Amino acid sequence: MTVTIYDISKETGFSPTTVSKALNNYPDVSEKTKKIILEKANEMGYIPNSHARILTTKKSWTIGILFDEKLNVGMKHPFFNAVIESFKKNVEARGYDLLFISKDIGGDRITYLDHCKIRGVDGVIIITSDPQNNEIQELINSDFPCVLIDNECSRASSVHSDDIQGCYLAIEYLYSLGHRRIAHIYGSLDTFAGQARYNEFLNVIRRFKLEKKDEYLVDGGYFSYEGGYNAMKKLLELKEPPTAVFASGDFMAIGAINAIKDRGLRVPQDISVIGYDDLDLCKYITPKLTTIRQNTDLIGENAAEILINAIDKKNSRTSVIVPVELVIRDSCESLI
Repeated sequence: MTVTIYDISKETGFSPTTVSKALNNYPDVSEKTKKIILEKANEMGYIPNSHARILTTKKSWTIGILFDEKLNVGMKHPFFNAVIESFKKNVEARGYDLLFISKDIGGDRITYLDHCKIRGVDGVIIITSDPQNNEIQELINSDFPCVLIDNECSRASSVHSDDIQGCYLAIEYLYSLGHRRIAHIYGSLDTFAGQARYNEFLNVIRRFKLEKKDEYLVDGGYFSYEGGYNAMKKLLELKEPPTAVFASGDFMAIGAINAIKDRGLRVPQDISVIGYDDLDLCKYITPKLTTIRQNTDLIGENAAEILINAIDKKNSRTSVIVPVELVIRDSCESLI
C-alpha cells in the first residue's frame, strides 16, 4: 500500500500542508517539526511522488554529469572517480539524482545543450580537457547552471586543486634533499592541469635559482603510465640525467619509476621521483610513491555546494581553489 502525505499527517498530527512543506524542505517549517515528520515518513516507508515534487518545486531534481576529455578514460581514472563519488554523495543527500550527459539519445546525435534541455536537468558539472570546445561553450553560455571540475573558465563556476601550491611543495621538498638537477614530466599542455603545473614548475625553479634545461622538460602526454615511461626513457638517454623527476600525475610517475628500473637503476637511490594526485595505488607500489595529494572529497563537496546554490539562485559565478598537501613516502632520497 502506498503511503501518502495524508497518512503521515494522520500519524503525526500535523496538517497535510505542513507535512508537504517539511518533505520539500521549506524554510517556514521548524527543524523540530521537520525532524518529526521526516522520521515518521521514513518509518512508514514513504516514497515521494516525483511528478508532484517537480510541480511543487519547479525542479527536475536531476543534475547532469558531462565528461568530454581527451584522456578517453572518464570515470575509470581514480581521480575523477573519487571526485564524482564525493559529488554524488553530497547531491544525493540534498535529494538530487545524477544523469550522464552524452551527444546521443536513442541513436540520434544531439548537442550537449539539447540533451540537457530534453532531460530537463537543473544543472551540470563539466569535466573537460577543452572548455573552449564550441559545444561546451554553448552549454556554459546557456541558462543551465554549470560548474567546471579541474578546469577554469571566465563564464562558469569552477573547482580545482591549488597547482601553484602543489608544484612549490614538490620542488621545495626535492630542493631540501639537495637535488638541483630536477626534471619535469608534464601532462599535455592542451589540458588545464598540464599547462598549470608546467607553468608553475618553471616559476618555482626560477624561484630556487635552478637552471632551466629544456631537455629536462618532457611531454608525458595525457597523464598515462605509457606517457611517463616513454618520457623517462628520454631523460635517461641524456648525457647528464636528472637526479630527481617531478611528474604531473601519479600514473606518469609510476611509468617513470618502471623505466628507471628497466634501465637497471634504482629509485630513489639513483633517481628520486615525485608524483601528483595521491591515488590509492601509490601506497602499494615499490617504492611507495611520494606525491602531492589532491583532496577529492573537498573538490566534490565544493562542486556540489556551488552547483546547488546556483540552481537555487543563491550565488553567481564562483571559483574555488582546493588546498593540496605533500605526502612523503619512499621514492625520494637525500643527496646531502
